[in-house]
Amino acid sequence: MRIAVPDFVSSTFIPLIAAKELGLFKEEGLDIEIVHIPALGDLEAVRDGAVDFSAGPAHSPLVIFPQWRGVKLVATISQGTPWRLAMKSGLGKRGEIEAVKGCRIAVDRGPERVFRHLLQQAGIDIERDRVELVPPQSNNAGVSFGVAAARALADGKVDGLWANVLGCELATHLANAEVIIDTRRGDGAPGAANYSFAALATTESKIEADPECVEAVVRGLVRAQSVIRHEPQRAAEVVRKLFPPVEAELMGRILARDADFYRPSIPASAIDDMNRFATAVGLLSFPVPYEQVVATQLQYLWSR
Repeated sequence: MRIAVPDFVSSTFIPLIAAKELGLFKEEGLDIEIVHIPALGDLEAVRDGAVDFSAGPAHSPLVIFPQWRGVKLVATISQGTPWRLAMKSGLGKRGEIEAVKGCRIAVDRGPERVFRHLLQQAGIDIERDRVELVPPQSNNAGVSFGVAAARALADGKVDGLWANVLGCELATHLANAEVIIDTRRGDGAPGAANYSFAALATTESKIEADPECVEAVVRGLVRAQSVIRHEPQRAAEVVRKLFPPVEAELMGRILARDADFYRPSIPASAIDDMNRFATAVGLLSFPVPYEQVVATQLQYLWSR
């Protein structure tokens, strides 16, 4: 069984990595391989049967599976829009999204659609306000875009980054950056907290052909999220084993502070907000029902 993730050194997908490293998937009778495939490539691999699950932004399946045809979200990996805006110290204060004007902002193609919409909702025009979006590169396979972006900020190559939590923490550590926008904690336009979220997706055909295996994957994920919330030291051991020292130290803080975001449920309100976002940016022709997006037959596993 193969699960694709867009990066390994990341705060977003640590529940899946923990489920494998702590033997939780194995206890569920699964032999899981977690493979690195860049954003959107992972969903193509799911479609083509090269991998069984994709872990990534909840809205991304729409790029490969129009109108949610043939794909389902089976659980949340991390609640809420998983990216934050961090800027060089002195460029802005918390909530001041206009700080991006005239600046170079590091953003990857996966989060870029969300960031552009966030700016538009705030009345910021990228061309008029001279906001340059740049994609810093990493030579290390599996290292998250956020980590690469943080190092680009520390090197003076960009003024800010729209990236995952670990990337923003690293930017704060390396360059004394400040978090300007954190939609999960109320910043941005109404609904911005759920423009997207980190989710586990698979095909409808996989769910129909092998429901017991799909259920076992969800159970393993749910158990790992419970470890993060209730036994953070076990999750920290995984981080120390697999992450570089600085990132591991920062992840310890993140796990302690953000543990409550690691929950598997997919609220109807989150799907409603994501549908509105996806419709606004042209990924959906019209909002679709909750059960067209979510594998509702697996909901009972989320509370275990």
